[in-house]
Order: sequence, then structure tokens, then C-alpha cells
Amino acid sequence: MIQSNEQKIVDHAITSRHSMRAFLQTPVPREDIEQMLEVAARAPSGSNTQPWKVYVVTGEIKQKVSDALLEIYKDKAQFEALQEDYKYYPTQWDSPYIERRRKVGLDLYKLLGLGRDDKEGMSAQHSRNYTFFDAPVGLFFTVDRTMNTGSWLDFGCFLQSFMIAARGRGLDTCAQAAFNRFHNTIRAVTGIPESEVLMCGLALGYADMSKIENSLISDREPVSVFTKFL
Repeated sequence: MIQSNEQKIVDHAITSRHSMRAFLQTPVPREDIEQMLEVAARAPSGSNTQPWKVYVVTGEIKQKVSDALLEIYKDKAQFEALQEDYKYYPTQWDSPYIERRRKVGLDLYKLLGLGRDDKEGMSAQHSRNYTFFDAPVGLFFTVDRTMNTGSWLDFGCFLQSFMIAARGRGLDTCAQAAFNRFHNTIRAVTGIPESEVLMCGLALGYADMSKIENSLISDREPVSVFTKFL
């Protein structure tokens, strides 16, 4: 089957997206962010509820968030005492999910020259989440607590649409569940109300392709593994 130009453009935007973990300081104009959010808002939602809310942080506010989170992260006891607003990962890891998780982590650390026993190096790399990997723009996404699981599915459609819209403009992203444990601190800095669940954060900007970590492209299973044609 011969692809049309439209198919090629859309497929490239989707398949060229992968999580970037180092960004240039090149600014992203507010107008571009607003346009991407407007595009993403065309994502489907049950009964057109459009349950997503977005908080964009840049400049001083973004720095205040990072400073507050890094201060907590440095204190191991304080960090470990944090409770997620919701359980992102399973309580019990089963196959094949645990193997996939381990592989992507080990692949990243191998690129960075971090051995299995280099806990300090791994911790330093993880802490970069809280600076949005030096991206000039950070976003936090929320959904009202009154909404149910279906609205979380709708939010996922919105989030993916935003990331694809970013790729269409030559921008890159990294969706980050690492912020979830810090929801109370993030609320204190940004004013996000308790009535909203912090779904995740996201780094937005132009990827620094001179950084080796951005060469990591995680594996995907073939269609035959996860699909049955009946």
C-alpha cells in the first residue's frame, strides 16, 4: 500500500516521538504552546467532557518548583515518606512488564556509563526529572477528582495529542510520572487545588541531540505479540 503525504507526515510525527532527557535552552514561544494545546484539545472525550486541565510553568516559577523538589529529593527519609496522589505503577510487577521496565532503565544507564552499583550516579540522573531535564517549559496536567477512570483515558488521548503536535513543530517532550510523589509541594508553588489529581508532568523544548541519553529509543513489541485478529 502506497502512503499518501498526509499519512507519512502523521506517521512520522508519531514514530519520531520518544522521551528526551536533555534539552537546549532555546525558548518556546507562548503562542506555539497555545496552538499545540488548541490542537490537542480536539482529542476525544466521553460526552465531550474535556476533563483535562493544564498548568504551564516557565522562568521563575519553574525554577521555584525545581528548587523545592530537589531540596526534598536530597533528603532520603523525606523523599521516601512521600505518597503518590494515585498509584501509577502496579504494586506487584509481573512478566513481561517487569522485564520491559528493567531493560529501558539499564539501557539508559549503560548509555550514560552508569554501572548497576552506581547508586549515586543513578540518583543524580533521576534528579534531572525535577529540572524538567533543563527544558525551558514544564507542564503539569490534572483531572478533577470528581471524574472517574474514563476521564483518565480521555486525558491520555489529550496528552498524546499534545506530544504529537509538538513533534509536528520540531519540538520534543518527556512525559514524567516522577512528579507524582511531589503533588503537595507542586500544589504549594503553583496553586493547583487539592480538588484536582496531578496526573503527570511534562518537559517541552528542543532536544539537545549532542547528549547521548537522547539516542535511547525504547523497544516496542511487534503487532503479532499484542494483537489478535478474530
